[in-house]
Amino acid sequence: MRNAALRRRLFKLMVSLAIYSIAAVGFAQGKSGRHRGNGDNDDEHEKQPQTGIMWINHLELLPGDSSVIMSNTTGDTATGGGNKVVEKGLQVPLGFLITGVRVCYELSNARSFIDQIRLSQVQDPPGTALVQLDDATHLVNPGPVCVDSAPTTVNPELGAVRLDLRVNFGDTSDKIVVRAVGLDLEEP
Repeated sequence: MRNAALRRRLFKLMVSLAIYSIAAVGFAQGKSGRHRGNGDNDDEHEKQPQTGIMWINHLELLPGDSSVIMSNTTGDTATGGGNKVVEKGLQVPLGFLITGVRVCYELSNARSFIDQIRLSQVQDPPGTALVQLDDATHLVNPGPVCVDSAPTTVNPELGAVRLDLRVNFGDTSDKIVVRAVGLDLEEP
């Protein structure tokens, strides 16, 4: 039993590393694969920022509280206090800024929904985290649908960044399914 659980964890880790490696290579190729013209527009083209979306492994979202997986309470406050969230630390390729978040989701009933997309950045010393994005738009479309957060600018080189999706359950029998999560990235 224990070996099977370890193998599943190792498999999940290997899949996560593979996804991150593929994403990092894709962004690196986009960064270095700029089209070079005949020289007339090289300076102008160099000034254009590279942008794109990097999909993260949404299956690695962790519950901030045990009541989030199968919510046994209604509302958006966790049983132990604080926000009812699923969260994930983010890894972004060097040289890119986070300019937004794309969330793809599906609801079993619109009374239960995602009510906040938040990015926070750990400060130095790491006793606090500064909120860099706090989009409280209620995502109530039953979907499946993808939505973009409000714009932001977060430089991951200034400290670790965490994504939180705050959920609000209107009924404990409802389900909120996160189908995909992506980061809008831009090369400054």
